Amino acid sequence: MYDFHKDKNVYFHYQYLTSKEYIIPYLENRIDFKQKLNVLEIGCAEAGVLKAFCDLGHTCTGIELNHKRVLLAQKFMEKELKSGQIRFISKNIHDIDPEADIDGGFDLIILKDVIEHIHNQELFISQVSKLLKKGGKLFFAFPPWQMPFGGHQQICSNKYLSKLPYYHLLPRFMYEGILNLFKEPDYTVKELLEIKETGISVERFENILKKNNFKTIKKTFFLFNPIYKYKFGLKPRLQFNFIKKIPYLRNFLTTAVYYLVE
Repeated sequence: MYDFHKDKNVYFHYQYLTSKEYIIPYLENRIDFKQKLNVLEIGCAEAGVLKAFCDLGHTCTGIELNHKRVLLAQKFMEKELKSGQIRFISKNIHDIDPEADIDGGFDLIILKDVIEHIHNQELFISQVSKLLKKGGKLFFAFPPWQMPFGGHQQICSNKYLSKLPYYHLLPRFMYEGILNLFKEPDYTVKELLEIKETGISVERFENILKKNNFKTIKKTFFLFNPIYKYKFGLKPRLQFNFIKKIPYLRNFLTTAVYYLVE
């Protein structure tokens, strides 16, 4: 496990910078940020991403299932919370009642590094679409499952396992056996095995969008994920054109994808 996984202040700042320097510029030519927007992030964690939208004067809502992370978000966003610019809902998205829990729909819904953790992703996306205003847009960012660290094994406490690529693609019994052999905590093993069940490829993601009648406005494939700039000092790089056009193979060599859909 890297130090930034343990220090939530640092991780909040990384998320904030990624949102400010990459996500918002990515959306600017497709969304009018001069208007005051109603923005929702599902799986907002400590709300670093939403902080950048609050700085621009937008009204934000964060949904986060982990109550401890909500408490941290409330601490980090104390000023915005008191002013009513942001609010947090600690519920499963499937338990959200749009009329009771949310006053009106959203202009923009953000799912950053979330879809790969969700069971029954097709049902999930159909539920999320109900929270959009007419003409509203969805932004997704996620690592394709087959990429070197698509199993999120970087959270392992063992320094070798946290840096070893691709072994999450092994059969489940072998993968679980390696994690237990190196004495990873039970909660880490459980989380990594869940991600093995829910990890998503570019092709499956696009099929789900198509089934739910979403149109892709913009998509970008990264050889080096933008957040790697802050985590590892690696300058973000776009995927090579010829790689991103090869179905299935591109999943193994692409560390992040950005999608804007409506």
